[in-house]
Amino acid sequence: MNDYLLVGKIINTFGIKGELKISSDFEYQDRVFKKDFNLYIGDNYIMEKINTSKIHKGNIIISLYNLNNINDILKYKDLYVYIKKDDLKLDSHEYLVSDLINFEVYDKDVLLGKVISYEFTKLYVLLKVRGKKDFYLPNMDKFINKIDFNDKKIYTNNGSELVL
Repeated sequence: MNDYLLVGKIINTFGIKGELKISSDFEYQDRVFKKDFNLYIGDNYIMEKINTSKIHKGNIIISLYNLNNINDILKYKDLYVYIKKDDLKLDSHEYLVSDLINFEVYDKDVLLGKVISYEFTKLYVLLKVRGKKDFYLPNMDKFINKIDFNDKKIYTNNGSELVL
């Protein structure tokens, strides 16, 4: 399975030595934006390998092998950056927030709704749940008791209090 995952967008070049500035809220940035990791750029998924990586003012600055000046990388400006999901190599207890889309949310035995999207905040991830009323469920142990990946269900701790 080699599904592509969106991990960011190239928002600009950085300097004249062929570096790219990437905006990303991907949850496993430390595993992706590192030396020798493969990125796939644009709608054609052009494979490039990261040579260097650093954080600068909340963005990720990378250089790619064999692209050493600004003229080599201008073609990538404003394009989206992807990875192959299999390259991420998550442990058995790890998951991507995007995998929770369409999971049903329960408080005890009461169905509260279904996860329709998610948003990253500076502190945590919010799962948007559509039910009788839409609400946000923080993706934290304080609010989530269990995630059942086989049955695609999320069990909350007092989730009914979150429905406003």
